[in-house]
Amino acid sequence: MSSLQEQFGPIDIYLFDQLLRGRITPGMRIFDAGCGSGRNLVYLLRAGHEVFGADAHRNAVEETRRLAASLAPALPADNFRVEPLEAMSFADAFVEVVLSSAVLHFARDDDQFGAMLEGTWRVLKPGGLFFCRLASSIGIEQQIQSIAGRTCLLPDGSERYLVDEKLLVSLTHELGGQMIDPLKTTVVQNQRSMTTWVVRKNA
Repeated sequence: MSSLQEQFGPIDIYLFDQLLRGRITPGMRIFDAGCGSGRNLVYLLRAGHEVFGADAHRNAVEETRRLAASLAPALPADNFRVEPLEAMSFADAFVEVVLSSAVLHFARDDDQFGAMLEGTWRVLKPGGLFFCRLASSIGIEQQIQSIAGRTCLLPDGSERYLVDEKLLVSLTHELGGQMIDPLKTTVVQNQRSMTTWVVRKNA
C-alpha cells in the first residue's frame, strides 16, 4: 500500500478537506489556475481526473507536465500551458472544479487582481466549484503595513495583495456565486494570514 505522501503529494490541507467531503468526485474535470509544479494535482492525476492547468512560469509548467506524464501519461501535454491567468487560451466554462492556491495574492494592483480572478472564474462551468486560498489581512490587521492600495508588507517581510472578508463577500456576489463554506482563515504567528474561499458558481 502506498503511503499518504505518495498518494496525495504535498496537497493543501484545505483542498484535502474538500476531497474528504465528496465535493470533487470521479469524472470531474479539474483546472489548476497557477498550477506551479503541480503540488495539488498528485491525487487528482492518480485518480484519473482530466486535469488542466496554467502558469505564467515556463519552468513550473514543465514540472507539472513531467508530473502528469508520470502519473497520467494519456493526458496531452497541452493540457498545461504557459499563460498568465488574465490571458488564457482555454475555453469558457469547460471544467467542474477550479483550484487557485496561493496565486491571486501575487497581483500587483486592483486591476491585475480583477483580471486574474475573472480569467480564473471564466473557465468554470455553472454549478462548478471554485476553491481558492490566498493571503488576507484577516486577523493580522495591526501587523501589516500598507504600501499601495491593497498591497501590503507582511510580518514575514513579503509583499502581497491582501483581501479581507468584506471584499470576498462582495466578489462572490459580483461573480455570480454562493459561498458553500464560511471563510476560514489561518494566522501563522508573526508571518502571514491565509484565507480559504470556496464558492459554487450559480447555475
